[in-house]
Amino acid sequence: MSAYAIMIRDKTKDAEEFATYGKMAGAARVEGLKALAFYGKHEVVEGEPAEGVVILEFPDMAAAKAWYDSPAYQAALVHRLKGADYRVIFVEGLGSV
Repeated sequence: MSAYAIMIRDKTKDAEEFATYGKMAGAARVEGLKALAFYGKHEVVEGEPAEGVVILEFPDMAAAKAWYDSPAYQAALVHRLKGADYRVIFVEGLGSV
């Protein structure tokens, strides 16, 4: 069953750190990861404003967690945490409906 990582950037704190994160996170891509939305135009209709939104699809929850916990992404994460405030949510898909 597919799983999704929803990454919501609330506020950029350090543009240089965030740029470093972007380069390193790009290098942390894994097989099976599919970007469905990547900082495109968005509209918040409820809740707090967001600067940007990313939606990533993975084959399953284990693959999503393996990507997040991978040494390559963890090295990038250090820069994301310095560069911006985020909310990150993993959610399982519906499977066949």
